[in-house]
Amino acid sequence: MKRLLRLPSLLRLTLVFLIALVFQNCSEQKIKETTDETLNITEYLRTNSDYSMFLEILDITNYAAFMNTYGTYTIFIPTNDAVQAYLNDVGATSLSQVPITDLQNIAKLHILDQKVNTTSFTDGKIATPSLYGQYLVTGASNKNGVSSTTVNKDASIVASNIELGNGVVHVIDKVLRVADKTLAQTIEADPKLSLFTEVLKETGWYDKLNQPLTDITDIDSYLTVLAQTNEVFQEAGYTTLDQLKNRYSHLNNPLDLKDSLNLFVSYRILPRLQYLADIAITPSLVTKAPLEVISTKLSKDTILLNEDIFNGVLEKGVAIDRSVSDVTASNGVLHYIKGNVAIKKRIPAPVYFEFTDIAEFRRLTAFWKKPAATLQTLFVGDAGIDVTWDAKAGDGAAWIGYRKDADGTSILNGVGNCWGADAIDINRFRDANAQNIRFKTPVIIKGRYKIWISYRQKGTKLGNVKVFFNGIEMPRQINLHEGGNTDTANTPETVLESQGYKRYASPWSNRVNCRLVGVVDVPTTGRHTLTLQSQGSFSDGAWFDMAEFRPVEMDQLWPKFAAGKSTLVQKP
Repeated sequence: MKRLLRLPSLLRLTLVFLIALVFQNCSEQKIKETTDETLNITEYLRTNSDYSMFLEILDITNYAAFMNTYGTYTIFIPTNDAVQAYLNDVGATSLSQVPITDLQNIAKLHILDQKVNTTSFTDGKIATPSLYGQYLVTGASNKNGVSSTTVNKDASIVASNIELGNGVVHVIDKVLRVADKTLAQTIEADPKLSLFTEVLKETGWYDKLNQPLTDITDIDSYLTVLAQTNEVFQEAGYTTLDQLKNRYSHLNNPLDLKDSLNLFVSYRILPRLQYLADIAITPSLVTKAPLEVISTKLSKDTILLNEDIFNGVLEKGVAIDRSVSDVTASNGVLHYIKGNVAIKKRIPAPVYFEFTDIAEFRRLTAFWKKPAATLQTLFVGDAGIDVTWDAKAGDGAAWIGYRKDADGTSILNGVGNCWGADAIDINRFRDANAQNIRFKTPVIIKGRYKIWISYRQKGTKLGNVKVFFNGIEMPRQINLHEGGNTDTANTPETVLESQGYKRYASPWSNRVNCRLVGVVDVPTTGRHTLTLQSQGSFSDGAWFDMAEFRPVEMDQLWPKFAAGKSTLVQKP
């Protein structure tokens, strides 16, 4: 120490600085390893005692760890009062007394694997199903002069759009309950549907509507019911089952599928899971009555069934009671109609067929219609329900793919200007590979139609495409090199239509085009075959958006299709 003090002052300062630097390098450094301190969903719940009971459900079911991982989730969180009310309802004093299977189902029902803000809510189902597999339905209500958003018609949102690190939170005042009753049980539980229940049992349809699902992810296995209340029956002049049998059962055997009373019921049962949001954009509904369909029309916010103009005369339709419809059952969805719907001779109605709306893609529930979905491909052997093509099994380069745009506004994946922001991608659409691709169309009513094919333009490779309807070649071919750049010439739409083209999407883009390929006589009401056949030899992918079947008497330009969305644009 004495020697250190004898050193010159400048040297002593230098030594002290070096010694301090050594000690600093040897000490533990605290480095911030994250750039975002936003809480994840589970962390958020642990910091809010108002939601401790729902957090307990997540802990018991092991979903707490799941909701603390990276992702883009939406979760509906019931308050403690809501969970306590649920316990009182099921006769339990604590969550430990509730079967773990029930708690697991509740947890899954409250979680969506996609971020959905209230700005995306409509008066109907949320587009993304819950992790349980059932859809949630949102709407608006007014209680004591206070407006609120409801979920599944019963729970009100008390706080919304809470942005967290891995998703968004909406707080609700009631626990959402899994729909565990079948359609038959749901109908029978409503005293206003007692006569409808009797008719279902008399015709054998009650047993069919009481069948559980084998695969809750398969939308095609569900059923949709249009039910009539006792009041609607009474207005039509029927108050008893015997009156209905006397009026409709012409074979005196309601169990016979050809009996008019059986047809009366089957006409009110639709295949597939169809909420109001689905019905509103479907021009005609297939029914379980053979070859019979129901036409639909959206008038402001009212969905009308079988309202048509026939021979210049308006046939008044029957409205769906939106306020009480969209009732989820374990095997389908229930709607209430405000009038007695009768089977009648149908006139041709438009059919808008998205090439991506096929069974092979719909079963890809993690990707179909999901924003930012990655390209999903199918090979020969994966298909055969709604689509088939020529490629040989094992040809890994010949496939069809589901291509979805990221946000519906850009062309990140090249299809942001298509209807629904998605398109089917046919790879190696050429001779000797996937030259012919055949689709089963939705049900088309017997009549005369113009067929329009919409696609995304390709600047190079590919070439012409022939179109066949039920094996009959259409007179015009599609040139995949032709884009929709006619806007630059300000060509009137009526002139384009006369040339066999139109601007089918709104807003319009020169990246897509629509071609009239021909006029066909549809011989029977039902599903038909539409074939696309490549006339080129280039190895490339072709992207098709949709096919329109419009009655020849119908306006061929309106309605248009919202680019990047799944809605229609009506004529101003």
